Amino acid sequence: MELRGFVYIMASGRNGTLYVGATSELAKRAWEHRNGVVDGFTKKYGCKLLVWYLAFESLEAARLREKQMKGWKRLWKLREIETLNPDWEDLYDRIALP
Repeated sequence: MELRGFVYIMASGRNGTLYVGATSELAKRAWEHRNGVVDGFTKKYGCKLLVWYLAFESLEAARLREKQMKGWKRLWKLREIETLNPDWEDLYDRIALP
């Protein structure tokens, strides 16, 4: 089954400012954050690194998880990042289309 939704975390740097979002087009959305295309939180705080993401079967499911995660304590979000990406690598190159 094709995955149609993603929850993701953008960061300004290791242990920096975090942004949690949901989208149906992860590569496109991450590119927009990286390049400051849309005014808002990520542009203001320099959240340009894609440090965590999770795929879902629907955008609705991804948005539900996003809402849950936005209510999480920062420590819980850091634990999610550290589990998947302990070196805080920018994962954009792994998901970007050539």
